[in-house]
Amino acid sequence: MAEPRILILGGYGETGRHLADLLLARTRSSVVVCGRDGEKARALAAELNRRHGGRTDGVAVDASDDNALRRALDGMTLLVNATTSAVPIGTITEAAIDLGADVVDLQFPTRASDLERLAPRIEEAGRCVVTQAGFHPGVPAALVRWASLRMEVVEFAWAAGLLRPAGGIPYTPAVDDLVESFRHYTAHELREGRWQRIRLTSPRAFRKVWFDFGFGPQRTSPMDLDEMRGLPQLVPGLRRTGFSVAGFDPVTDWVVTSVIMVALPLFGRRAVTPMGRLLCWSTRTFGRPPFGIVVQLEAEGWNEGERARLRLGLFHEDGYDMTAIPTVSMIEQLLDGSARRPGLHLMGLLADPERLLADVGAMGVRVRALVA
Repeated sequence: MAEPRILILGGYGETGRHLADLLLARTRSSVVVCGRDGEKARALAAELNRRHGGRTDGVAVDASDDNALRRALDGMTLLVNATTSAVPIGTITEAAIDLGADVVDLQFPTRASDLERLAPRIEEAGRCVVTQAGFHPGVPAALVRWASLRMEVVEFAWAAGLLRPAGGIPYTPAVDDLVESFRHYTAHELREGRWQRIRLTSPRAFRKVWFDFGFGPQRTSPMDLDEMRGLPQLVPGLRRTGFSVAGFDPVTDWVVTSVIMVALPLFGRRAVTPMGRLLCWSTRTFGRPPFGIVVQLEAEGWNEGERARLRLGLFHEDGYDMTAIPTVSMIEQLLDGSARRPGLHLMGLLADPERLLADVGAMGVRVRALVA
């Protein structure tokens, strides 16, 4: 059987290069890193070949050029999309379907409708498309599913993230996707088995979460994740769940975020990049230790007729590694067929949660679990 061939769009970007390095280290796949700048792609391929023995090519591919994309996809097993949403994921996925490749997509979830319209075609073609891969989205729902394997009944499960990289967030086009999400901001939680909108005027909306790894209690802001919506069907007995994220620092959280929320309705798309640069500058200027990336779960339920509690945390110093590492676990599960199912899937609802935790631990993520 031929070894898998993987095409990484945005392959020389920060996340893309981490993905390529890990895939070459952990699998027998050959990898093609590509982007608009062929010189950057070839330079990264040469660097990876020195470390991993000649299984990497670098090519120039403009993902918005459908013909060029289809030429690059010829013979590929899997397309990994690590570009920004400037390139429609629907266009990318259609090309992959036609060329017989599965897809793993890391775009920020603001273009879900582009994929939903393709869902029947994806399944009919027998392809597997996994979207919203990374650490959040991507990991929180998997942590809840892991908790359901440790308790007979999970009634409450709250996931939270903390993003505080040393040196702040560097500006890349991916930051624009994050800022763009502020324009469509909504927040819901499952309460008493029913999804309800969170009133941000209520002090209770900003849940205090205890983060391990030296961060302690942090006030968090609620945030919608598509993967959390699918949990009640997979975790019977779940009555309350949701996701929230801790802020960067007081200036970024309260001043800069408020400026962004005012600027976006007034100036629309013109404000996105300037606001993204402002956000990055603020995190670099006002960020204070401790630093790192955390995804954490608090769960409560029942075991053998007694109340049970669980806390589970994942930590890594680097945000790009924290994005790439769980994605590589998902890719491995697709390549060996253990989690591959035709159709359109969210990573947090498809990945085997026990294997995911074992894999990320082996790749350098600190995993801490406490069951009581």
